[in-house]
Order: sequence, then structure tokens, then C-alpha cells
Amino acid sequence: MDEADLSRDAFLGGRVQVWQPRRGYRAGVDPVLLAAAVAAQAGQSVLELGCGVGVASLCLAARVPGLMLTGVEIQPDYADLARRNAAAAGVALEVATADLAALPADLRQRRFDHVIANPPYFLRGHSTPATDAGREVALGEGTSLAQWIAVAARRVRDGGHVTLIQRAERLPELIALMTAHLGSVAVLPLTPRRGRPAQLVLIRGRKGGRAAFRLCDSVLMHDGAVHDGDHDSYTPLITGVLREGAALPF
Repeated sequence: MDEADLSRDAFLGGRVQVWQPRRGYRAGVDPVLLAAAVAAQAGQSVLELGCGVGVASLCLAARVPGLMLTGVEIQPDYADLARRNAAAAGVALEVATADLAALPADLRQRRFDHVIANPPYFLRGHSTPATDAGREVALGEGTSLAQWIAVAARRVRDGGHVTLIQRAERLPELIALMTAHLGSVAVLPLTPRRGRPAQLVLIRGRKGGRAAFRLCDSVLMHDGAVHDGDHDSYTPLITGVLREGAALPF
């Protein structure tokens, strides 16, 4: 990918800098929120399925040093950018260019403390495909959500956690799939403004967990009932997550 086709963008108030395509799929706040929801500790291993240019893994590494990070990305250009971004940040992120449905043999032999993912949001039977190929792979569901969760559950160790971010409309499917493979399932709704329905959810399950299902109190993203100007209106909690790398209370 030519340099002219790339932009370098800042996350976590500039603590994380990534190269990503100017056109096509561009990482926004979702991978930052995903990273903030992972209760990882130094020395643990983390696998990110569909890592894109590496934003979630790099944001997690900025908050929790000393992690062993691995990413899987099907698009070679994005995988190359993830490696470049990690090297520039001095983060040891191993990136495999592979389809998650056909992982390399060495990855199929490994188990991780955490598996995280931001699967494509849109069922293409109910939405319009993107014209850019990279954006379509990132947003349009080619591999089923069932397969994302099944692969994640196979790669997490006993007692480990799988954490995903998805659209709220797919929560019934998510809960059914997660409870089929994992236990101690918890859901954290993300509400754009007070009085509005949640648009995104974070969901986490534990391999071998036995705790009852837990629906957490919704996290409010923005102050005010409506957007009132050309500035962000994030709540203090979300400002801390997006600007300072704080963890979400999940």
C-alpha cells in the first residue's frame, strides 16, 4: 500500500499512533472500547481475531505492559500495517495473515488467557455491501458470528476470557452463542445518550465459568440529550477510556 494512501492517526491522546488506509475500513472508537474492557494482567497472553491494523491490541498494550500479544488478520495489507504499527510502538505483536476459519497449525496448538474480537457488524442479507473491498471485509459478515465465537472459545484456555464488541441488535444471537461455548457470560451495554437505546454491547464469557448471566449497568457515552456543536461531548468515564487509556468497569 502506497504511503499516499495512508494516514497516521492518534489514539489514547497520542499514546498510540497507527498507520491505516485513508479509504476503506478505518478504526474508530470501537477497538479502543474493546481494549478497555479486557481485564488482562502483565504476563498474560492475548489473541485478537480480526486485528485489522492493530488498534485494539496496541491500546491494550499501552494500558497493560508485559502482555504476550498475537493477532490474526485475513487482509494482507492490514496485517502488514499491524506489524508496522507494533514495531513503531515497540510492542511485540505477532500477526498471522490468515482466515480465522483456517488458522495456522501453530496457532491451533496454542491457548490464550484472553481472546478478543470486533467481528463484522452487518449481516449482508439485511444491508448494502461497501464498495471498498477492505471496508467490506471488515464490516460485512463473511464468516458467521457463530464461527467467530466457536474459534475464540477453542483458543482460550480453561479459566480464560473471551471478550467481543458488537451491535446491540445482535445481542440475542450473541448470548445464545456465548452460552453454548462459555460460562459466566456478562453484557455491558453502551448507550450513546441518556434516554436512547444502547447501540453497542460488550460481551464477555469465561471458559468453564459457572456464574449466572449478568447484565451490567449501561455505560453512557455522551453527555446531553443531543449533539450540540462541533466538539465531542463524551462523559468523563469515556473521555478517560479514549484519551487516557483507562479501563471500563466491566
